Amino acid sequence: MRKIFIVRHGQDTDNAAGLLNGHRDTELTELGKRQALELSEKIKAHRIDVVYASPLKRAYETARIIADALSIDEVVADHHLIERDFGILTGKRVDEISAYATKTFQGDKVNYFIEAEGAEDFPALLKRADTILKEISQRHPEQNILIVTHGDLGKMIRAAYHNWTWEDALKTPYFANTGLLELAEKDVIE
Repeated sequence: MRKIFIVRHGQDTDNAAGLLNGHRDTELTELGKRQALELSEKIKAHRIDVVYASPLKRAYETARIIADALSIDEVVADHHLIERDFGILTGKRVDEISAYATKTFQGDKVNYFIEAEGAEDFPALLKRADTILKEISQRHPEQNILIVTHGDLGKMIRAAYHNWTWEDALKTPYFANTGLLELAEKDVIE
């Protein structure tokens, strides 16, 4: 039976500085590289066949480190997996969210901005997540898939898989750097 795993990228320079990156194309820190390598050891037992990644450096580099450790030649970069556009909040400090967002939702560890000037909204993000999940599933009906993406989109892929609302997805536990989630009837989080 095919399995689908979602991974959030390793720590990048914006994460380390407490900045909201969105579409900023920042690289992994040394810690982020170690996180990706450590995760590759955890995931070896799951026999991954195909690796997909956001084309942003932090996600693609995480995917490449994992794929190399698993002896997988190709990482498929797909623009549908890019992080949410943070609009006016791009590059701002995390503690500045309430100064720029017109509506927020406090999760267990993150204050999500629901509305902010120029930001992609969660209904659009959920639609994008549903599109890429269906495309990947159709392309690889019998293969184990690893998707390396970003925090907000990772939650929306999970919501699309379970037919949840975007609001339900935001209520789920925080998706930490190199967090690993197996999509299943009862998701497995490592």
